[in-house]
Amino acid sequence: MKLSYILSLLIILFLASCQTDALYCGDVNQGSLPDTISLIAFGSCPNQNAGLPVLDKVADLNPDIFCWLGDNIYGDTHDMKVLQRKYSALGCRPEFRSLNQKTHFLAVWDDHDYGQNDAGKEYSQKEASKNIFLDFWGEPLNSERWNHSGNYHSETFGPIAQRVQFIMLDTRTFRDPLLLNDGAPWKNAYRPNEDSTVTMLGQEQWLWLEQTLLEPAEIRIVMSSIQFGIDYHGFEAWANMPHEKQRFLDLIASTHSEGVLIVSGDMHWAELSRIEHPNLYSIYDLTSSGITEEYSPVEPNSNRVGPAFNHANAGMIEIDWLQTDPDIRMYVIDVNGEVVINHQLQLSELKF
Repeated sequence: MKLSYILSLLIILFLASCQTDALYCGDVNQGSLPDTISLIAFGSCPNQNAGLPVLDKVADLNPDIFCWLGDNIYGDTHDMKVLQRKYSALGCRPEFRSLNQKTHFLAVWDDHDYGQNDAGKEYSQKEASKNIFLDFWGEPLNSERWNHSGNYHSETFGPIAQRVQFIMLDTRTFRDPLLLNDGAPWKNAYRPNEDSTVTMLGQEQWLWLEQTLLEPAEIRIVMSSIQFGIDYHGFEAWANMPHEKQRFLDLIASTHSEGVLIVSGDMHWAELSRIEHPNLYSIYDLTSSGITEEYSPVEPNSNRVGPAFNHANAGMIEIDWLQTDPDIRMYVIDVNGEVVINHQLQLSELKF
């Protein structure tokens, strides 16, 4: 074979590789799930171009499921080729691939992987972005998630008496614009909107959520990309639409839905919040953020239980089904695997 031919072939291969829109490092979610879910991990806000060492510590714990709570990449674009390349960068991270070899992934999106900072229903590329999202996370082609507007979904795993339902909310596709604080600094950009006609989830998703909460399950993990349990801090949160927040609490009560635990991300710190509501058991929201991103100082929160933690972290929920009244441990680990937030309760505390 002539040297000139070999050189020409190498040049063609090099140019072809340069024109590839996205790397491919293997499929997501090809592993199997255990019969019983007893250890759930979760987190949010990884920079796809940075190391993700906390995920190695999560992998050491061998969770059954890892819940990705949004800002799973920092996409922030209307160019879907750019968005796809950024997903590929995450998918090729060795820490990401190593964790997915051990556990099953579930995911919701937040604004940065949706495509635009703080965006709601006005984002013009929501449908194209959703298709890229579902393809990346390995959503089965027969999933209803492909067929309805929005990116919400639910899955239930485990045998009777040990069922864990995962409720994946979409806080972006249908959300009305937030109410700005005139002249406020960026850290207090938004204020509560008392208009009861504005929506976080949209009517279609609210109807779906009601039916989903009526399905049988012993524990329900509600995956919310933004914080639910905090009182108010001026950033994005359910507190900016108090009527929608109240509607969710009322819906849990009216459906008599037991075992609800909320996990959330977004804020670049970790904390546990607790809401007390008439005729309802305590509602906990464990925030884990970020896998790489950090924020200082932590904002005040009168609903906080225990300390907050504002360095890289991941959240965990451990369920001891061997107990007559199952123990539930909610905790957060740092990049060294050390527990920095810890709270224990029993399943009976999540009942009416």
